[in-house]
Amino acid sequence: MSILLLVFIGVITGTTTVLFGFGGGFVTVPVLLWVGASAGADAAVTAVATSAVVMAVNAAVATAATPPAILAELRGTSRLLGLLGLGGAFGAIAAANAPAALIMWGLVAYLAVTILDTVARSGFLRPRRMTANRSGSDADAQRFAIPATLGAPIGALASFLGVGGSVMTVPLLRRAGMPMMTAAALANPLTLCVSVPALAVFLLTPHAAGSGGVLTFGAVDVGAAALMLAGSIPVVVIWRRRPPRLPDRLHAWGYVGLLGLVLAAVLTRAV
Repeated sequence: MSILLLVFIGVITGTTTVLFGFGGGFVTVPVLLWVGASAGADAAVTAVATSAVVMAVNAAVATAATPPAILAELRGTSRLLGLLGLGGAFGAIAAANAPAALIMWGLVAYLAVTILDTVARSGFLRPRRMTANRSGSDADAQRFAIPATLGAPIGALASFLGVGGSVMTVPLLRRAGMPMMTAAALANPLTLCVSVPALAVFLLTPHAAGSGGVLTFGAVDVGAAALMLAGSIPVVVIWRRRPPRLPDRLHAWGYVGLLGLVLAAVLTRAV
């Protein structure tokens, strides 16, 4: 039953990768916490590490299938991308040595604050329209919604909690006036920058070896990651080529609603 569950969760992560730019972290971490509950203290680290595999692959596939016109929005953001990766590596090191309770309750707090922010503050559910076109890399760097200085904190927090950072990056992009589908598409390359360095750290981390997975490498449950990717990759490929057409506001509410479901799942596990 756990095999079918993990493949099904993979399908869900593929869907959230395309629709919300999540890469799968906010789905895989709660599920892996449940599946690996018998691993005790190592369950949280294994969940975060395995989530990094799923996010890295999903984000890479989604990025490769993203239209060049959308990816052009990232021109002039090399400093931001580099700092996201640096933060991702440091966050993974911290997660490998952190108490499981800190990771779980950190995820709870992260989700709760984000849900309140998206609902209470203007600009997410009803974003303002972008009024100017960009011209040249200097303008791109100045106008891009996420300042380079936020790269390291976003990357560190995201990899520490086993998520790709989209719960910070999508709202920032959204408040810059981007439609949900564009914000979600741009979240994938940003997630890729965070998850690849984090994954490299976790693969070299022996902390969770032998913690209950069928096949482990470092802190990663390779078997669970493979099953989820088997479900997610076809969904990402198909949906990225033929993305669903949703009303923008409904799309935004769906984002908030999914965060609420994940928060409830993590709370159930944490208590």
